[in-house]
Amino acid sequence: MAAPVATITFDDFPRSAWTRAGPLLEEAGIRASYFVSGCFCERALDGIEYFRREDLLAVHEAGHEIGCHTFGHQRVSKQSREALGASLDRNAAFVRDVLGDVIMTSFAFPHGDASIPAKRLVSSRFAACRGIWAGVNAGLIDLSQLKAFGLEAHVFARYPLKKAVAEAKATNGWLIFFTHDVTDVPTPWGCTPDQLKELIALLTDAGIEILPMKNAIGRVAFT
Repeated sequence: MAAPVATITFDDFPRSAWTRAGPLLEEAGIRASYFVSGCFCERALDGIEYFRREDLLAVHEAGHEIGCHTFGHQRVSKQSREALGASLDRNAAFVRDVLGDVIMTSFAFPHGDASIPAKRLVSSRFAACRGIWAGVNAGLIDLSQLKAFGLEAHVFARYPLKKAVAEAKATNGWLIFFTHDVTDVPTPWGCTPDQLKELIALLTDAGIEILPMKNAIGRVAFT
């Protein structure tokens, strides 16, 4: 790539990823990627309220990317090719039912779990697939398992974010971040609004453009 780029992603789509994070993204003028599992729609589990159909529509209409996270949010390495394919098909049908003629082009592995057969299947359906292994995507990039940094409250203070940003600038790399809920008291897998704002400010101050995964893929492929 001719310049570094960054992507912010939300897995599972807890409702706070829109109600709390959405205004922060809008204020900064950036768009993110929301990885949706249809099984979570209209549900509350373990104290987390997940997205409603109207939230999915609002996120899409605001210009954010809707990506696939399978329908059932199961570990793909434990599923047969047929079961995984059926879960992908069901999730695609769910998204079409809510959003109309929308085709998801990005995928995130539930729980970060992957296997070679699963990678082969999902990479045949999606332009890029994201995992949870930390690192900057630079040089020879594996689009079937992109590296990503967890934006998670329990490790945020220890994460070498400034070092990662410096590496991305030095290599014209692609930084991807993932989180879940965004609240003042997040789960271990979520972050606070202030932590999200800190990340956005760090990337913006470094002059790194923030794009949804589907847009960043174009930069990787054609620049």
